[in-house]
Amino acid sequence: MLRTRFADDLKSAMKAQDSCRVATLRLILATLKDRDIAARGDGEQGTVSDEQILEMLAKMVRQRRESAALYEDSGREDLASREAEEISIIEEYMPKPLDDAETETAVRAVLNTVEAKSIKDMGRAMAALKAEYAGRMDFAKASGLVKQILSGAT
Repeated sequence: MLRTRFADDLKSAMKAQDSCRVATLRLILATLKDRDIAARGDGEQGTVSDEQILEMLAKMVRQRRESAALYEDSGREDLASREAEEISIIEEYMPKPLDDAETETAVRAVLNTVEAKSIKDMGRAMAALKAEYAGRMDFAKASGLVKQILSGAT
């Protein structure tokens, strides 16, 4: 389970005095705790699932990439490199992302499974992709691919 891995790795990072890893893991655990509290408020079991944790990590990576780009544009290479280091730490906990060919294969398989025939079926197809490939697929690219396939361009 990811939760215990975060806690164990935090202890190891503290012993090794790896300040960036400690800060990143503390941020992950704090965000996770916030999500758990929100889940309790929604009437759920009180803890988020591993799939939701992967989505949370993907969002954190996305945010850091955006921040790094802004830092680079404003000439703050020190902050951009810190963001890149945090990204690499977060990505250690995520499954290997699908490449473009694997993404296309997965999209076509899901479209066949949900029997998507037109652009009207895009919502069902995207929901199925998100359920099956959480944390492993770039859904912005997948959405464009689904739209392209369903509109008959490929």
